[in-house]
Amino acid sequence: MLLVVGIAGAILCVVAAGIIGVLLHSRAGLVAQLGDARARIAQLESDLDAALRPPPPTNSAERAVRRVIRTASKVRSHGIAGLIQSTVEDLQSWASDDERADILNMAASDGTVTLFFSDIEDSTPLNDRLGDATWVRVLAAHDRVLRTQIERYRGQVVKTAGDGFMVAFRDAEAACRAALGIQRDLPREVTLRRYGPILVRIGIHTGQVVARDGDYFGRNVAMAARVANLAHGGEILASDAVREALDDDAALTLVERDAVELKGLAGEHVVWEIHPPA
Repeated sequence: MLLVVGIAGAILCVVAAGIIGVLLHSRAGLVAQLGDARARIAQLESDLDAALRPPPPTNSAERAVRRVIRTASKVRSHGIAGLIQSTVEDLQSWASDDERADILNMAASDGTVTLFFSDIEDSTPLNDRLGDATWVRVLAAHDRVLRTQIERYRGQVVKTAGDGFMVAFRDAEAACRAALGIQRDLPREVTLRRYGPILVRIGIHTGQVVARDGDYFGRNVAMAARVANLAHGGEILASDAVREALDDDAALTLVERDAVELKGLAGEHVVWEIHPPA
């Protein structure tokens, strides 16, 4: 009897080992088949992409059509986009041939954008007085305040440099309200109260600009930067173009300053102080 049990047990072990071997072999086969299937799918996708990719344009008319199609595709994906060129003559270059050009989603329907420049007044002496370690904490607190208001009013940070911000807004009122929120919240921030006062100057201008590689260029960028340079810490200054772009019901207080000359820009320019509603 014991002999029979032992033989049966041996047979079961052999059968179990065989089943495990078959399963392992099957699993390895399935993994290999899955890998082959993925490779075939990738090849099919590559072939389909190659088949659908149009040949290079051979003349200026075809290039123009391609620009229109590419721009329409971006508008479908991202909404009304782009920062149109600073002159009507440049309008045909809105969708640049450079595939790296980032047509940002900040333009109004007429192609204008509001630019906001800010920096900390006397930042170099502050850095020297506080030391680098503390200055880094101050900058982090400053950045949090700015980014919170920028995000709240749906602005887009174009670039930063140290304590300086360049931001695009879809409309002038959003830029002004973000600026007012920043000036209100900076003195409330715990770190900035401890090491402050940290005074920020802000300049705002509305106009058409050139968009390239996710950055902005042109006369109106220079105008916004020059307006910011006129401001003192705690002030918000705006160009006359901002005042014109604001709706009558914007409920903001604007105080006119004397006309000034701006470096590199011809003529005299009116600037306005932006204050909360009275």
